[in-house]
Amino acid sequence: METWMSRDTPNFLAIRFVKFCVVTKLFLAPTRRLFRTLFLTKPMQSTGIKRSHHLCLPRLGFPRLVASQRAHHPRMTAGSLGLFVASVLLGGIPLSGHLSAQEPGKEDASSQSQTQFAPGVVTVIPPAPDPKETFDGPLTLQSMIDAHPEISWEATGDHTDGRPHFDPRSRTLQAMLKQVILRREIYCFEFSFKPLRQIYLDIPRPDGRMQRKLVQYMVYRVRYRGGDMRPAADDMEKPIYRRIESVSYNSRRLFPMFVLEDHESKKQFTDQILPTAVDRIAIREQITAPLYNNVEISRVKVPRTKDDDAPGVWGVATWVDVDPNVDFFSVNVFGLTNAFEQDGEGADAPYRRKALMLNFFRPGDSMDQLSDRVRFGVPAYEDEKDQSYILEKYGLDKRLDYRWVFR
Repeated sequence: METWMSRDTPNFLAIRFVKFCVVTKLFLAPTRRLFRTLFLTKPMQSTGIKRSHHLCLPRLGFPRLVASQRAHHPRMTAGSLGLFVASVLLGGIPLSGHLSAQEPGKEDASSQSQTQFAPGVVTVIPPAPDPKETFDGPLTLQSMIDAHPEISWEATGDHTDGRPHFDPRSRTLQAMLKQVILRREIYCFEFSFKPLRQIYLDIPRPDGRMQRKLVQYMVYRVRYRGGDMRPAADDMEKPIYRRIESVSYNSRRLFPMFVLEDHESKKQFTDQILPTAVDRIAIREQITAPLYNNVEISRVKVPRTKDDDAPGVWGVATWVDVDPNVDFFSVNVFGLTNAFEQDGEGADAPYRRKALMLNFFRPGDSMDQLSDRVRFGVPAYEDEKDQSYILEKYGLDKRLDYRWVFR
């Protein structure tokens, strides 16, 4: 078994090369010229002025290094060059793997190192799929019955009472269309978010000019935990769905929509796409991972993970022209699940999607809105009348920070 200092190892060869450069100083001038060409932002000048020489190594993936200042002679000595070559040779053995991980177009947004926030900064809402959401019915498909009148049984010579001779009436197509159960597979994402905040930004107008506006935004993170639910039958020849099975996939996609709802004026504000705001928000919120708007995030696959420390995929929802007098409001997050409800069928039947409702309140007014802190949850009051008044605003019977609703 070879050791670390074996003659066949790259470390031994690197040390021999460094000693060769330091002792003999052979090939020093060509090496210095190559070093200047590849790594220096500006050629070194032999001046008597103290200056810092910035060694930029973007091609090797190294961070920016700053050499020590030299007042007497800024030229690089053989010993310093030898130490640099040693650091490259000894620490750069897995260099090819680092380069391949940083190639553009091959980065996975959910696997990059991200900022670790203190406990309580990011609020996590776990997924909440319900087995009852895997089916609808029994429903009457009246549109199908009206489109095919030939399936109805009528009194004829062979069927005087308008029913089959041997099968029960419930086995006819017309009767079966009145007892239809629709089954489906449902999924649900884990949703995390940072506090809702405001920022003044320059927003482009339709005429090409910039206009300074107050932007409300929410930075969020989604993770796919798996555990999707779907109906299962033991015998597919006699499909009787008596159980719900759990399935998981390698990844899923998210198609979100955020609606800010004011509980006092009953106004609703749908999130808007502001490409110029994403970078500013990412810097302010210290998001080192890629930050997507609600359209870009739909192109990113959210991988399945069971790790509580998994980075996930980050996005941001932005609103402009929100009523400055809003105090009690909620943010409805659509797209976290494919569950829905529908009463009946057809164009007139109401269709409601499942959404996550996050309740907020902002104690403040329209003056100096940046200093107003938006708080998560429903405010609490000792007076029962005041508390009842606030709960009525949110349409709640008791204080809830969030809930799943169908809208």
